[in-house]
Amino acid sequence: MSRTSHGSHPHLRHKLWLTALSRRNKNSNNLSTTEFPNQEPESSSQKKMGRGKIEIKRIENTTNRQVTFCKRRNGLLKKAYELSVLCDAEVALIVFSSRGRLYEYANNSVRTTIDRYKKACADASNPGSFYQQEASKLRRQIRDVQNMNRHILGEALSTLTFKELKNLEGRLEKGISRIRSKKNELLFAEIEFMQKREVELQNDNMYLRAKIAENERAQQQQQQQANLIQGSVFQAVTSQPYNRNFLPVNLLEPSNDYSSQDQTALQLV
Repeated sequence: MSRTSHGSHPHLRHKLWLTALSRRNKNSNNLSTTEFPNQEPESSSQKKMGRGKIEIKRIENTTNRQVTFCKRRNGLLKKAYELSVLCDAEVALIVFSSRGRLYEYANNSVRTTIDRYKKACADASNPGSFYQQEASKLRRQIRDVQNMNRHILGEALSTLTFKELKNLEGRLEKGISRIRSKKNELLFAEIEFMQKREVELQNDNMYLRAKIAENERAQQQQQQQANLIQGSVFQAVTSQPYNRNFLPVNLLEPSNDYSSQDQTALQLV
């Protein structure tokens, strides 16, 4: 979690812990006074409502000051760690005790964070320099991309070393492999679509053929029924016995072969 140098001497820390523990056991009501002896005792109503405002000033008692320093230092380190993890922030914390001992924490590196801080301060003091650096960085990136494009096209290869040419060849082979893979994927997808379309067209063709055959059968049945009806009528007419008193209808009808004069003569007779 942190790169924290050793704190107080183990015997001194143990002695301070025993001192604080004995004070708590003697008077639990003076717990806040142990850490902050200059704070006035709270009333019972204030205790129920929680800790009130604390007057921030130097603790005169050396032991109490050291205990408070240890507690506050640990809390500060914990908060710095939580800030770096929760907010993805770059945090560096440096603390010197009253005895000159160093305590530090950094989620990356204290030196790196300090260098970044110095650079940020320099950029803030000279905004023009910051934009010049950004413009120079963008121009360099554009130049690198242009060179890479020329190398891919097989141009400006004289400046490349054997190792760089080998790396370029490997990248091109990987790119060609990906292109071929994508092309084959699209081709197979198109073939699969055409096969499905072929099956659909065959099904449609079979359906249309079935409908046509069904219509032809229906027409044949209708024609056969009509022929049967005509044949039965003709057979019924021809099978009747001949009667002199009743002529067939077609014999009673006037013939169209007579001329108009023959018809008149027949009427006169």
